[in-house]
Amino acid sequence: MAEIGYGIAVKVLELLGSRTFQEISSAWGFKGDLKKIGRRVLAIKAVLIDAEEKQASNERLRTWLRELKDVLIDAENVLDEFQYRVLQKDVMKINGSSRKKVQFFFSGSNPLLFRFKMANKIKGGRERLDDISALKDEFNLAAQLEDRNPTMNRRDMTHSFVDPSNVIGRGDDKEKIMDLLMQLDASRNVSVIPIVGIGGLGKTTLAKLVYNDEQIVSHFQQLRMWVCVSEDFDVTRLIKEILKSAKVPVDENLGIDQWQNSLRELLKDKKFLLVLDDVWNDDRNKWMELEDLLLGGCNGSKIIVTTRNSSVATIMGTASPYNLKGLLEENCMSLFVKLAFKKGEEEQYPNLLNIGREIVNKCKGVPLAVRTLAGLLYSRVDEHEWKSIRDNEIWNLEQKEGDILPALKLSYNQLPFHLKQCFAYFSVFPKDYEFNNVQLIQFWLAHGILQSPKDENIELEDVGDLYIKELLSRSFFQDVNQEYIWCYEFKMHDLVNDLALLSNKGEFSVVTKKSTLTAEVCHLSFLENGQEVTAQLEKLSKVQTIIFKTEQPTSLLEACIARFKYLRVLDLSNSSFELLPSSIGSLKHLRYLDLSNNRIIKQLPDSICKLHSLQTLLLSGCSNLERLPKGIRDIISLRHLRVTTKHTCLLEKAVGCLDSLQSLLIGECENLKCVFEGMEEGRLTNLQRLGVVECPSLTFVTQYQTPNCPRGLDNWGL
Repeated sequence: MAEIGYGIAVKVLELLGSRTFQEISSAWGFKGDLKKIGRRVLAIKAVLIDAEEKQASNERLRTWLRELKDVLIDAENVLDEFQYRVLQKDVMKINGSSRKKVQFFFSGSNPLLFRFKMANKIKGGRERLDDISALKDEFNLAAQLEDRNPTMNRRDMTHSFVDPSNVIGRGDDKEKIMDLLMQLDASRNVSVIPIVGIGGLGKTTLAKLVYNDEQIVSHFQQLRMWVCVSEDFDVTRLIKEILKSAKVPVDENLGIDQWQNSLRELLKDKKFLLVLDDVWNDDRNKWMELEDLLLGGCNGSKIIVTTRNSSVATIMGTASPYNLKGLLEENCMSLFVKLAFKKGEEEQYPNLLNIGREIVNKCKGVPLAVRTLAGLLYSRVDEHEWKSIRDNEIWNLEQKEGDILPALKLSYNQLPFHLKQCFAYFSVFPKDYEFNNVQLIQFWLAHGILQSPKDENIELEDVGDLYIKELLSRSFFQDVNQEYIWCYEFKMHDLVNDLALLSNKGEFSVVTKKSTLTAEVCHLSFLENGQEVTAQLEKLSKVQTIIFKTEQPTSLLEACIARFKYLRVLDLSNSSFELLPSSIGSLKHLRYLDLSNNRIIKQLPDSICKLHSLQTLLLSGCSNLERLPKGIRDIISLRHLRVTTKHTCLLEKAVGCLDSLQSLLIGECENLKCVFEGMEEGRLTNLQRLGVVECPSLTFVTQYQTPNCPRGLDNWGL
């Protein structure tokens, strides 16, 4: 919750600091109140990181954070209305006729009425923020920087022993690691073999199996050492731990110089095996400082590193990382039976075995998850209890220290604050969802959670791609597929999805008929339809995300548009709406609208052109869409457009006037003959990616090249 509040606080401060708001606040007489709001938000933002770490054990602090988040959301929405107003005026200035300008003044957007309404909202928000700010001192919160090293709950120190009879399904992995340990590398004395995978997958167990194998013990008979590194990669501490593992006395009265001498003397002219278990450090300088002390061994010396982070593996490894996969389902089932039943007892309960197989399927090959759920059921033979475990999400089940979700939460705790905020939004996507990097970045962009880069030459989209790659490196994603030139796809392990839900209870909800929504929910994904779902919407008021993953009636869409005026994301992909309600034009905060693969929609309402804040419009696969609306040029914030249309041209001049447009993908347009007929020179100045797919009638693009696509067709995403 604190990371969401922190992100909103950052957005509010960025808006208040912009030139637009400086000018508006001075011209309209809001400067004093907006300055006070800025000071309050800045003071609160400084303590939010400490609040996140303390809220788990303090109910009053959790309540304070909820109230703070509500106030910050309201402040963001008010400031966003100002932004929309500025965009509205820009549209009038660029594209409006005299008649439109007169209508604009006498409409509900009358500037005098708007100023009065905003003045009341700003005053009310400032007073509420004053009250919230006054309470923060009661919690003794310390100011902390966002870019500090995050604290984390230390994992239990590991040891090197394992009973091989308790390990199932890792024989092939063990043999492969042993082969790597036996190989000689003529180019270096000491080789580093990283084992990488998500928490609970069995990296440490695999390292133990190898470490204790008789062949390995014989091969490294001179010296074997095991050190659990955990998050504290302190070189002095690690030197002492390595010495202790080798049974070398460590005199605490000596200093670092004597200890490092002892370590180098220990390793000199020996072929050794060192396991560095559970490494989190991605600071290359720290590793190089330790590495320098480890290079004195004989040729054939090896270091095994276990880590969840592929960046760590890249920094430390001299061999390609060994990416550990999940166990096969039959191996998971064997492990489950071994741990859930007393020996031989399973044969007495065939029904429980069938339920157990369904439970194992929830674990998706992660042995620690199997152990966790089997442990909950050990010696219990009541079918009702087994079905309860089967039918509950893992994050709803009781978890002890060392179980799967606490183990995975270590990975979450280690994330920097901006990645925690981005990770929170995965809670609104269902299990097995296939993510596309481009659309995920646009989703984050719509919610304003990408940090503005210091380098003006770097786009926010580039920042988003860096975020995804960082989460990939930390094993939060899997099954990466780079099938297309301009994008890649990936999935999130079900247990990581559970972690997202566990870490962000309340604000995000995947809605089914069994769901119970609370007033604090802001982001919704609908997996089912029906009256039960619609009725629950009455509890909600501040929803910012709506995702329809199943066919929904038009009445539900109309209800969402009428009730949720602060929507940033509306995903109606794969829907079958013949018409969009014209009321969609009232969603002045909307940034992301996905109508892709709606095969029956024929036209878009003209009111869609009032969405001046819209950044992403996805119309690919809309094979019956007759044409784009004539006023599409009024969507002046549009950065990403994907379109399928039956028209022969994408509208003369209109699309070419979208000067914020960065990417344009045109696909499956059977009748399209030209893209930009009559486009003026010097337009589309920000276009960086132009893709044309399956448009067999295309004969003409434009006579002009855009500045950022100097090579014309060579730059297309074909």
